Amino acid sequence: MRFGFVLPNNWGVGDVRAVVELARVAEEVGFDAVWVNHHVLNAGYIAERLGNRPYHDPLTVLTAAAMITERVELGTSVLVLPYLHPVVLAKQLATLDRLSGGRVVAGVGVGTLQEEHELVDMVPFADRGAYADECLDVMRLLWTAEPVAYEGTHFTLREALASPSPVRAPLPIIVGGNSPPALRRAARHGQGWQPIALHPASIASRLERLDDALRATGRVRDGDFRISIRRDLDGLDASLVAEYQAVGVTDIAVHTATDDIGAIGRGIAAFADRMIG
Repeated sequence: MRFGFVLPNNWGVGDVRAVVELARVAEEVGFDAVWVNHHVLNAGYIAERLGNRPYHDPLTVLTAAAMITERVELGTSVLVLPYLHPVVLAKQLATLDRLSGGRVVAGVGVGTLQEEHELVDMVPFADRGAYADECLDVMRLLWTAEPVAYEGTHFTLREALASPSPVRAPLPIIVGGNSPPALRRAARHGQGWQPIALHPASIASRLERLDDALRATGRVRDGDFRISIRRDLDGLDASLVAEYQAVGVTDIAVHTATDDIGAIGRGIAAFADRMIG
């Protein structure tokens, strides 16, 4: 089992350097990955939690984390694709992957916060799934570092050439979400799936649907396909980890529900001592 820690860039911490420093702490105590959250506006439940306190940009935080770590993977949990342009995002992710020596894992999703979607106004809320699919198609093409063409509903490319390409080919895409469309998107585009806060039995039932979706695309779930549950650190003990592992979970990304940097550092160190060794 691989363990990751989700940095609290989404908890209104005023000192963003303290958020980044937790990446170093996580690496030192034995975590395999650090992850970051993504929203762009304090809207809906984000505004209810933070008011006008900061929600720090995920890729900027990961870039800083890359410079003070050497081993941990750097993941996004998850980038809301309908807020982003795939040509720009492909460049950012490939550059970060080069900077970090091939440690990036691109977790992606379509988002569920309709108030934020409407304020960002990149694409209608109802069309966000199709937009995300095209984003993933475009990024995969651009990461080849060859001139590419693409004709879609939202994007058109004519002999477009982007460089650098990521270190890893393909750069790992992990699709987040608990819904049937998320499973289908993971089967079509992903090297993994990241559900949120599901218990082992719920994951097992969804994995049957994921396997069906993979077969429909001519794929099978092998040892390289990640099943990465994201959940709260509290309540995660060895028995529950064993249950997750038994149903096929390969990675657990834990988060905390506090803005207390000192408490977070102590908590992840204690968790690592108990669960990672």
